[in-house]
Amino acid sequence: MFAVPSPEQKTDVQVGSLLGQGTGARRPIGVIGGVMEVIPTADILASAYLALEYVDSLVPPIPQQELVRSAWNYMLDNYTKFQIATWGSVFLHELIYVSVCLLFFLSQFLPFMQKYKIQQDKPETWEAQLKCLKMLALSHFFVQIPLICGAYHFVEFFGIPYDWESMPRWPYLVLQCYSCAVMDDTWFYFTHRLLHHRRIYRHIHKVHHEFTAPFGMQAEYAHPVETVVLGAGFLIGPMVFRSHLALLWIWLLFRLLETVDIHSGYNPPVNPMHIIPFYAGTEFHDFHHMNFEGNYASCFIWWDRIFSTNLQYKDFQHKRGKEKEQ
Repeated sequence: MFAVPSPEQKTDVQVGSLLGQGTGARRPIGVIGGVMEVIPTADILASAYLALEYVDSLVPPIPQQELVRSAWNYMLDNYTKFQIATWGSVFLHELIYVSVCLLFFLSQFLPFMQKYKIQQDKPETWEAQLKCLKMLALSHFFVQIPLICGAYHFVEFFGIPYDWESMPRWPYLVLQCYSCAVMDDTWFYFTHRLLHHRRIYRHIHKVHHEFTAPFGMQAEYAHPVETVVLGAGFLIGPMVFRSHLALLWIWLLFRLLETVDIHSGYNPPVNPMHIIPFYAGTEFHDFHHMNFEGNYASCFIWWDRIFSTNLQYKDFQHKRGKEKEQ
């Protein structure tokens, strides 16, 4: 694989390297056993590609892959791209959001879950939940669903494929989904901090902070302007990757699970979301609602650490730890 140059070639390469020039395309140069070797860039790329191919061959397929493939192709054969991207996205959003909210809604009636409620002195009330539900109905019909209906035009504009053959393998989809969360969380942190500015807060973000002890369905309880501004971060990752419609839907699933989880008000010891590296979690965001300041990130912990906006939260944890010891 490696080409060993003749003495004349080695002299030419050495002189060219010293002068900052080359005899052709720049190539990495290595010395093995006192003999200078020129490693063609094409060979390096070919070796890297073969290594990736080998690693990729070791990745198992998704469970029931043939069933998933058949269902996906059935969808493509029986519905138009507009119907899939638009109504498919609307259906998934509503199904996921309502299902997860219902799960946490039922938690308040389960005695064993009460010890995991974070703010024990502020139980959920029927009045607050009914008010939230009414606002959500209006928000979903007049803000959320109309925005989601733009999914078809978004997918078409950025040339995002639908077909099964173009779908990335599941490890790449998982990695891309995590990257979408990183980009969205960056957008969320800075825009969220901006919404807490004293000249802006009372006009927009105050709506979301009506409940100091959050509960699941409150995740999307927000002013329409906030829904648009913070929601824009969701689109950054899909715009960057443009890999497949499946990424858009998987990312939608993850984002809804995350936002309902951090607003749930409960922190049970077993939570699948806790396997996500650097995940902030429910207690982190619950403190933001209780304190109004600090912990501005939604999903991850690093931005608040970098800008020291988690100091009040750390003090709170320290004091609570001392109280438990006593």
